[in-house]
Amino acid sequence: MKRINLALQGGGAHGAFTWGVLDALLQDEDIEIAGITGTSAGAMNGAALKAGLLKGGRDGARQNLDWFWQKMGAAQVPGLDAWFAAVPPGMVSRAMEYSWPFMAVDMMQRLTSPYSMGPLYEHPLRDIVDKFSFQDVCADEGPELFVCATNVRSGKARVFSGSEISTDALLASACLPTLFKAVQIYDAKSGKTEAFWDGGYTGNPPLWPLYRRSLPEDVVIVNINPLRRETVPVTPQQIANRINEISFNSSLMSELRAVEFVQRLIDVGALTREEKREVKVHMIADDDLMTRLSVATKSWPITSVLLHLKEAGQVAAKAFLSAHKADLNERGTVDLAAMYS
Repeated sequence: MKRINLALQGGGAHGAFTWGVLDALLQDEDIEIAGITGTSAGAMNGAALKAGLLKGGRDGARQNLDWFWQKMGAAQVPGLDAWFAAVPPGMVSRAMEYSWPFMAVDMMQRLTSPYSMGPLYEHPLRDIVDKFSFQDVCADEGPELFVCATNVRSGKARVFSGSEISTDALLASACLPTLFKAVQIYDAKSGKTEAFWDGGYTGNPPLWPLYRRSLPEDVVIVNINPLRRETVPVTPQQIANRINEISFNSSLMSELRAVEFVQRLIDVGALTREEKREVKVHMIADDDLMTRLSVATKSWPITSVLLHLKEAGQVAAKAFLSAHKADLNERGTVDLAAMYS
């Protein structure tokens, strides 16, 4: 049995890629998921996986993930899905990115605030997240789950775990400030009600909750935001999209740099494994696909794109297991030093 931790990035509707990755991992009986840290869509995926796993085992987890993403892709513009299904996701993304409706909404977000919506405002995901079985999400059994949000006032990451995880905690983790009002949560740690935004600003996802001794050393990162783009963005849409990707990768890159530094100290004998954990880092990603998409398909879920992302996630996870399953619990498979050279 290969025990692993999962680190699930946020990325809006592109989190359907992680749906496919998890679906493939759950089908492998040799893989045990011991811990999950997630932000935004990654937190939603983690909560759906854990609740389903405790209720119905691996098949229950897969079914619960299917249910969640079907809900995410259910409210579509009638008649468009058949057209979108025949078009590659990259073309769909570009068509949406330069469409007048998308540009109008984008401009409105820059000129207005979600607080201008008045008392009728309601988070559009609340009805879906409320249906999660939080008795299972918060249970001591099953994978340990950590959900990251950003404290608006302090600018610090806040990681919710155990009984702290709620509808509000998950919505806070996915709260983009230009789209949604900050989520207000009473925080027992500070003794006051705090406002929270998307966890991607401070931990996308945070790795440090997985460093405890009770969890395995292997961390499998499911990466949604491409680390590298070969072309330089020149249009307003491209520039805004790349800024979004870089900012939501920055916290993860900083943590991986720290992991690589500690590993070098262990290798040269400056630190011992008793003093610091040797984290074995792995990554599942499809940068080729993600570089063909943009913020447009992150914020507007299209059924055909979600299903294409799920399939791509399944393929990427199976390719990772074929190449590196034997390496799990033995060695890391990401060259961390090369990421910064």
